[in-house]
Amino acid sequence: MSIETCLENRIISINNVIEHLDIKGQYINLAAPIDLIGQLNVSELLSEHQINTDPSLDRLALQIGVDEAGRGPLLGSVNVAAAILPSAWSGLIEAQPLQDTPLAILTDSKQLSEKKRDILYPLVQQHAIGYVVAEIPAAVIDQVNILQATMLGMRLCTEALLEAMASQLQLASVINDAADASSQMQAQVLYDGNRCPELDYSKLATLGIEKSAIDCQAWVKGDARHTSIAAASILAKVSRDQTMYELDSQHPQYGIAKHKGYPTKAHVQAIDDYGVLPEHRRSFGPVRRALENK
Repeated sequence: MSIETCLENRIISINNVIEHLDIKGQYINLAAPIDLIGQLNVSELLSEHQINTDPSLDRLALQIGVDEAGRGPLLGSVNVAAAILPSAWSGLIEAQPLQDTPLAILTDSKQLSEKKRDILYPLVQQHAIGYVVAEIPAAVIDQVNILQATMLGMRLCTEALLEAMASQLQLASVINDAADASSQMQAQVLYDGNRCPELDYSKLATLGIEKSAIDCQAWVKGDARHTSIAAASILAKVSRDQTMYELDSQHPQYGIAKHKGYPTKAHVQAIDDYGVLPEHRRSFGPVRRALENK
């Protein structure tokens, strides 16, 4: 098997642990590590890149959808995910680009039953060109606030995918003795919500990714509008739910499997009855008040 064939058949894992980073020019040590897990299908990436840089065709940017789950709970992480679907599957949901595909039922995760989300979760992982899920723990949420924690997760997921893509395109260029393909990479990053995170463009530039090649867009209610954002919403929601079920098995008296950490009456009562867990967000009102009243 040739080196080129090995490269094209490869699926690489993305597994990063972030303990410190630069936020708006300030280097900080995080209160707890942030885990990023995902993968990149190199053969699909190279195929899409070849199509998108063919001079006889309209040049298309790969679309990266980004969404979060868990901004409102009192307990646990906020999970952020980024996903790249094949170009033919990526677009407005109302245009039905997913019709007759394994992801045909995909839409905003909040509009789907838990059973359907669980069905879609491995399918998105299987068919995405690439994806990353970041778990921002409660300690970091308390350190920087929930909005900044969410923006941080969105930034890290985006950068992790862009870096993985650039490294593989550069490797392909070396193997094929061609011009650096990463310098030709174009990406649209579609964020659910009304704002985009500030990416570390200086770091990306060292990888050959220029700021002008990245088009960041904020999409209000984007998870119900665009397939790539909807795919990210599934990854974020289901991964967070899995963490909540794990916590439920460790602390069954809190009823976490039912409320998923949200501030229901039963959850607030459990905090009063059994105390605050290490995974609770201490900066959130009900948790803070429970600690003050000890």
